Amino acid sequence: MSWDFLSLGDAPAEGPVVFRDDLSPAVLLDAYRHGLYPFPADTEEQKIVNEFAYGDVPAVGDDPHGVAWCSPDPRPVIFVDRLRVQRSLRQQLRNKVEWTTTLNASFEQVVMHCRVGREPRWLTDRLVRGLVSLHEAGHAHSVEVWEGDELVGGTFGVRIGGVFSADSQFTKRSGAAKVAVACLVRRVAESGGVAVDVQHDGEHAKLIGAVPVPRAEYLALLRAHGSESGEMPAHALPARSLAA
Repeated sequence: MSWDFLSLGDAPAEGPVVFRDDLSPAVLLDAYRHGLYPFPADTEEQKIVNEFAYGDVPAVGDDPHGVAWCSPDPRPVIFVDRLRVQRSLRQQLRNKVEWTTTLNASFEQVVMHCRVGREPRWLTDRLVRGLVSLHEAGHAHSVEVWEGDELVGGTFGVRIGGVFSADSQFTKRSGAAKVAVACLVRRVAESGGVAVDVQHDGEHAKLIGAVPVPRAEYLALLRAHGSESGEMPAHALPARSLAA
């Protein structure tokens, strides 16, 4: 079942815009194409909270409240020609750090790192299985940051043509998550893409160049560039190249 039935014109700016308890790969991919991303409940109690706290939000299916779908308005987006690498991070990369970045070298490991210590655990086992399926089909991607053989940072998300929706990131070293996102933006740019959506607003997003984009403009961006499909560069890169 497609998401074409959903109209986001009057949807809430924050929180869920619809509930639908289906994380199958086809539904998941179609959701990203429609500007949605999932936030599953990790407990039965959270499902009950969803049902009573968001009674005005449309719900699809017989038992829908296990997965909330979000489409914030506005949405933080990094346009590839406006990526910002902070001066302090550039100095760190030039002077102190020998890191390497890769694409899709360890997708599932990055996803599992992203859910460590995070409550509520929206990266549920069921969602992870769906994302891994999308990765195997070539739709979901990860960027890894390595210090020697140790994975010290990374980010992952789903690519819809020229637009990449970054779901999460993690860091084990100061600055490693920013490096992962910056490297992702560069690889998207080199594939002919136009933007990376970082989903959640905050200082971290602003520091690397994210700007608030109204939902209607973000959806228009998906429609205009969603069919573009150049390959992202897969070769390893020294992280210090981001300091240029």
